[in-house]
Amino acid sequence: MIKETTDKAEQKMQKTYEALQYDLSTLKAGRANPKMLDKIYVDYYGNSTQLSQIASITAPEPRILLVAPWDATQLVAVEKAILASDLGLNPANDGKQLRIQIPQLTEERRKELVKLIQKIGEDAKVAMRNIRRSAIDELKKSEKSKEITEDEQKSGEKDVQKTLDDFIKQIDDLIKDKEKEVTTV
Repeated sequence: MIKETTDKAEQKMQKTYEALQYDLSTLKAGRANPKMLDKIYVDYYGNSTQLSQIASITAPEPRILLVAPWDATQLVAVEKAILASDLGLNPANDGKQLRIQIPQLTEERRKELVKLIQKIGEDAKVAMRNIRRSAIDELKKSEKSKEITEDEQKSGEKDVQKTLDDFIKQIDDLIKDKEKEVTTV
């Protein structure tokens, strides 16, 4: 019972950490990264389809992204989707592919990104703490219903807390690395 509860909490924390990694990877940090366009969806023959599903996205240079739709008739739809996104990117259409110049970050935008990174990190930490609380509540219920002893419950709580501490340290390291990436570009 204890092992199941702690393992389930650890799996949830791992998923939360992976979601944080994904969210941070999609932030525009002044350097061309194909993952920046992961949240863009294109109207593809009546279906809302993720851009990466219908086009090749590459970064041949540090500040340039190339988007080449596999179906050339969709080039205009892809261009419209990128323009409509909140990324503030302006693609140049050459008839076969889109060239996207990633603008240099201003000092103001860097500060905004650092705040956003910290907020996203703090949200992940809150989610982790909620997972810990749920696991500890589950352990306490098991102890009250005499499924486990009080010592086992305390041991389980320590395991969950140690797991949380490990993930919080990983989150802090990830946030620090992302902030450094944003401020040194």
